Formats: sequence, structure tokens, C-alpha cells
Amino acid sequence: MNRRYRPRLRVQRATWPRPALILTDTPRPGCRDCDGIGGIEHPYGHPETGEYEDSDWEPCHCWNEALRWVLLPLPRLPQRWHRQPTGYSDEPPF
Repeated sequence: MNRRYRPRLRVQRATWPRPALILTDTPRPGCRDCDGIGGIEHPYGHPETGEYEDSDWEPCHCWNEALRWVLLPLPRLPQRWHRQPTGYSDEPPF
């Protein structure tokens, strides 16, 4: 059966190279090759010890990672909004 590829689109928030809302492709949930994950992981071990070292990722044919369009650029937050809390205060609550 010859099926034409049709992207499954969704809206997603991207942070690089700048914040934006993008329209991107989604893996097929019923794909028999990747079970809807979007790719196949190939773990490999160290040649001498045989212990786990890393994994290679092979994208599945059911989606295209490169299909993405910027819908709306988002403003960058001022630096003061990125501050992390410094910890507990020694000030009394009253």
C-alpha cells in the first residue's frame, strides 16, 4: 500500500535561537517501527569493558524533524526575571 506522507502538525514553544511559537511535525502514534516515539535508539557499550557508553538516535520515517515554521516570535524576558531565589530569609514573618 502506497501512502502519501502527511505531516501531523502541532504548536510548540522553542527557545533557540530565540523564543518563539513554532509549528512542527509530530511522529505517528501508530508507527510500527518506532511505536510513536519518533526514532529508534541504538545503545552501545565500551569496546573493552562492555559497559554502557552512549546511544545513537536514528530518526524514523514517520516524521520529519526539519519541518518547522515560526508562527510568532516571543519577546525575551528581562534579566531580572531570570534570578533564582537565594534561599531562606532570616526576617521574621510579622
